[in-house]
Amino acid sequence: MSLVSFLNNLIKYDGFELIDANSKKYVIGNPVKEKPIVLKLFDQKLMQKLLINPDLYFGEAYMNGSLVIQNGTITEFLDLAFRNIGRGDINFYGTVIKKIKGTFRYLTSFNKIVKSKENVAHHYDISEKLYDLFLDKNRQYSCAYFKNENDTLEEAQKNKMHHIIKKLNIKPNQKVLDIGSGWGTLALEIAKETNASVTGITLSENQFEYSKNKAKEMNLSNQVEFKLIDYRQLNEKFDKIVSVGMFEHVGRKFYRTYFNTVSKLLNEKGIALIHTIGSTMPPRDPQPWITKYIFPGGYTPSLSEAVKPIENSGLIISDIEVLRLHYAHTLRHWKERFLSKKEEVLDMFDEKFFRMWEFYLASCEMAFKWGDQVVFQFQLTKDNTSVPNTRDYIY
Repeated sequence: MSLVSFLNNLIKYDGFELIDANSKKYVIGNPVKEKPIVLKLFDQKLMQKLLINPDLYFGEAYMNGSLVIQNGTITEFLDLAFRNIGRGDINFYGTVIKKIKGTFRYLTSFNKIVKSKENVAHHYDISEKLYDLFLDKNRQYSCAYFKNENDTLEEAQKNKMHHIIKKLNIKPNQKVLDIGSGWGTLALEIAKETNASVTGITLSENQFEYSKNKAKEMNLSNQVEFKLIDYRQLNEKFDKIVSVGMFEHVGRKFYRTYFNTVSKLLNEKGIALIHTIGSTMPPRDPQPWITKYIFPGGYTPSLSEAVKPIENSGLIISDIEVLRLHYAHTLRHWKERFLSKKEEVLDMFDEKFFRMWEFYLASCEMAFKWGDQVVFQFQLTKDNTSVPNTRDYIY
């Protein structure tokens, strides 16, 4: 099968033009615009590489400039592509390659404490200034909660924190643990809103220093303590445990360890809230481009993969909520802010880095809009009486 015939079999809605490295033009699908999007290739080898493993090579080609989008943006092209692909795999070849590489990665992946710290540093310790360009003012780098699509990013991130705090049902003076506390915003908000005592842990040195300074600035150092430590190194009890956007970095091999640790650290009447990206599909192997360039060691679980180790840990699933399009809206805000600050990004990094992050944000936005990506919020307890019997206390 050629790339052209493969694409024509794949694209059923709308279409685009493909121009190969020899300037030969092909019409893919049935373009609805008078001037359709053009996918221009500058390397003839891409005709084969995009057929064999588009999940990896498309992003690489966009990064290095051997593939460009004309008459549109990468977001518009990915919107068209993901709408046609839906939740399934792109093609047979890519599925087989991902399976082989994913199995090898599983067999050789050891997200032990040192490796986990290296993986975190790869993404979170590259530059403080970069995140200030596109995140909200409190540097929340996880899915926001849009009560209305017109909410600002700041409003939606505040909604998210309050939604989680309500689910944890925190009382004054209780001990709260935030696993993967990021830049400390949620831990500080919990302390401020509930008068609880909060411990936030992170493996990012940049985030650790920022969080400590922020606690001092807000006069909350007596209530909030941040530690540069792995969750597996803790040995104390907490009334409430929260983890937002960290479980994706645990690694499939360590799901059992993770939930056993949460169970060990949680008091008998305690409540835990785990907020993680997940997949609505059966278990599959990691997305190769994201794993290689953005989140080494990362993996988004299917519901079935997360539930079994929870059950085996002795924890009770007292509530599950699935946030569907919230992350697509969040990523759209991040991407638009990032693109608007191109000159500032290029002052810190090169053009290739800019295209890498543009592709990262745009492709993830479309995976949540059209694909299988969602966010799971697991509320976990050890006792059926730990939370009220209805959801009224949340809303």
